[in-house]
Amino acid sequence: MRACRQGSRWIIWAMTKTPTLQTPLILAGAGHAHLLTLRQWLDQGYTPPPGSILLSPDPAAWYSGMMPGLIASRFHLADCALPLDPLCTRLGLRLLHGQVTAFDAGQRTLQLDSGLAIQADIVSFNVGSQPASVITDDSLPLIPVKPFPAFIRQWQQWCAEATPRRISVIGGGAAAFEIAMALATSLPDCQMQLLCAGELLPGHPPMVLKRAQRWLQHRQITIQDNCRITRVHEGQLWHDDTCLGPTDAVILATGASAHTWQASSGLNTDERGFIRIDHQLRSLSHPKIFATGDCASLPGSQKSGVYAVRQGPVLAHNLKAALQGTTLQRYQPQPQALALLATGDGGALLSYGRWGAGGKLFGWWKDRLDLGFMQRQRLHSQA
Repeated sequence: MRACRQGSRWIIWAMTKTPTLQTPLILAGAGHAHLLTLRQWLDQGYTPPPGSILLSPDPAAWYSGMMPGLIASRFHLADCALPLDPLCTRLGLRLLHGQVTAFDAGQRTLQLDSGLAIQADIVSFNVGSQPASVITDDSLPLIPVKPFPAFIRQWQQWCAEATPRRISVIGGGAAAFEIAMALATSLPDCQMQLLCAGELLPGHPPMVLKRAQRWLQHRQITIQDNCRITRVHEGQLWHDDTCLGPTDAVILATGASAHTWQASSGLNTDERGFIRIDHQLRSLSHPKIFATGDCASLPGSQKSGVYAVRQGPVLAHNLKAALQGTTLQRYQPQPQALALLATGDGGALLSYGRWGAGGKLFGWWKDRLDLGFMQRQRLHSQA
């Protein structure tokens, strides 16, 4: 109890403490690495300790590689989402819906948006990233491509009700290119522009860049390179002191940005706020904390689903080893990764090292890989 005097009156109220849930293991996020971890545990017949938790903001895991195909109306919602409850039930995991708002690395305690606190013996983060923010006066809707469920709801609303006449996609990477191409397919009457802070598709070979530029021009998508959007004011986009004119909606598909709680968690983070990890996928500063995928920082490992998928089996082994006190394995990032960028019409651009190509054959290959990945996850969760 606590009391306070106001004038001649005493006010008495009860002090309540935020509940703290104890668990031996929490998997925060349902990204590629965690899904592959759960799948490998099922294959091995391994059951995590009783009371272990999978934390996810959504009841389903969304496969980012299929989002452009969904927006281009080539996939259905059910094709791109994996319900998590059956998977957790098979492994004896408790599924919690929520998002991390703060983390104390020293105590290994997560604070959730629900107000719940969770203290764990071992923590594994696979929470992805978020698009970089833009200074705005709220005169325009700013729509991040992540989280995917919110973006998909906005797209569905546009298709069913009022389609914007002008959409600006901010970003120059693979996600921005794919989203712009997909929207041009599903919203053909909309004027589309792609605004890149630097060059289009940095890190990809010149032949891929040339093909991408031709595809964008074919779809009448305006491209502006070296055009960093510094603010949104009175319904218009600004690049420093240059006004780029009005638009009706802004999609944020910028490069990966760390969640704000990571830098203030006490974890060793890089200059951008991502969690530094070693080759065993552990935090450099706290060995009982693991991180994989976009939220992590490891030299040679890019922020791409291809790398997160390769981390999955190593993470599965190392979390089990950390719980049992056995030897951990080493993860070594591959020197090159294949990228298949959807062009919105069933085709794709292939990018690998110095090589590039494009066409419907590569789109068929991409669809086969994506649908196969999801089918394997469903078979494991429902068996």
